[in-house]
Amino acid sequence: MDMAVESLVHSGDVLFLMLGAVMVFAMHAGFAFLEVGTVRRKSQVNAFVKILTDWSVSTVVYFAVGFPIAYGIHFFHPAADLLAADQGYQLVRFFFLLCFAACIPAIISGGIAERAKFWPQVAAGAVFAAVIYPLFESLIWGQNSSGLRAFFEQNLGAPFHDFAGSVVVHSMGGWLALPAIIILGARKGRFVKGQSRAIPISNIPFLALGSWILAVGWFGFNVMSAQSLTGISGLVALNSLMAMVGGVLFALVAGRNDPGFAHNGALAGLIAICAGSDILHPIAAFVVGGIGALIFVYGFQWEQEKLKIDDVLGVWPLHGIIGTWGGIAAGIFGYPLLGGLGGVSFLSQVAGSVLAIFWAVAMGTLVYGALKKIFGIRLKEEEEFRGADLSIHRIDAYPEEHVK
Repeated sequence: MDMAVESLVHSGDVLFLMLGAVMVFAMHAGFAFLEVGTVRRKSQVNAFVKILTDWSVSTVVYFAVGFPIAYGIHFFHPAADLLAADQGYQLVRFFFLLCFAACIPAIISGGIAERAKFWPQVAAGAVFAAVIYPLFESLIWGQNSSGLRAFFEQNLGAPFHDFAGSVVVHSMGGWLALPAIIILGARKGRFVKGQSRAIPISNIPFLALGSWILAVGWFGFNVMSAQSLTGISGLVALNSLMAMVGGVLFALVAGRNDPGFAHNGALAGLIAICAGSDILHPIAAFVVGGIGALIFVYGFQWEQEKLKIDDVLGVWPLHGIIGTWGGIAAGIFGYPLLGGLGGVSFLSQVAGSVLAIFWAVAMGTLVYGALKKIFGIRLKEEEEFRGADLSIHRIDAYPEEHVK
């Protein structure tokens, strides 16, 4: 290839991935507003600060430890060397994949909201972004993927397929959150003498804004997972759209016009389609997203009212269970018989999705169990009563209201 042409190709790929990275980075504002709109007013500042802090810590640890674990590439070289081969493509690729890694603590944040200590949770997020997530990432997308891919292909018919992270990112985050939520216990007043007492959310417009920001950024999450201009696919874009609107419409009906379910239904659809967005037919994507929304509506109610698990944003059903569904759905609707492009195996998709569950639950239990024993992970009862904003940050979200 002519050097000028090669340089142009690298430039295009760098720009392509940079745009994707910025779009996924913006999704973290969506995580923040979704949580801020769902928690009580006395916990809104804490939600904003948690997401920003987790992002910052994730950047440092994924740069130093996580990305090298996942892909065998580190950046401890002179700057000239980092740019020489590919105009900094690996640098911007790190930025893009960092945005995925940083989703893990952002997802968990919504489940443990309003009663978790600040620094122990920052420490947990650091461990997940530095080691726990990259180890699994390396098996599916990274430097250690060839062995697992070959095993699945030889024994189950095809490699495990997760184009944009239904399993690697969302299932991982949701199932890591479950042990944390259970170990922490419910917020004070959420369940009284075995009876459920709903705690109202604080701000529907903020919740809706969070959902919209996430939905827009998701097209960078999914489409730019191709990681090069030559790999871009309009099918991924349309499937993401169809899954999103399927999620909204199914959630609207099943949730009886509830705005919380409608806006989370969009996210349910997008989570469900990540894995198979590059191989499914758009009609199948609509169905997969719709089923994802049904899982969230009924799964959230089951989790809260039957299991008595106080998962504030419903991150276990939304990210954990629906992420698992997305992985399995790629092994159902990806077959040519159902309009898909093929190259998948139902057995491989089930096996890979279940593997993620075992890894996440085991590691989540280990990390949060250790933190609870060593440092404690829950606010004191008086601190929880005052609210995380005043107890941790010494200011609430609306300080002018207290000026006489």
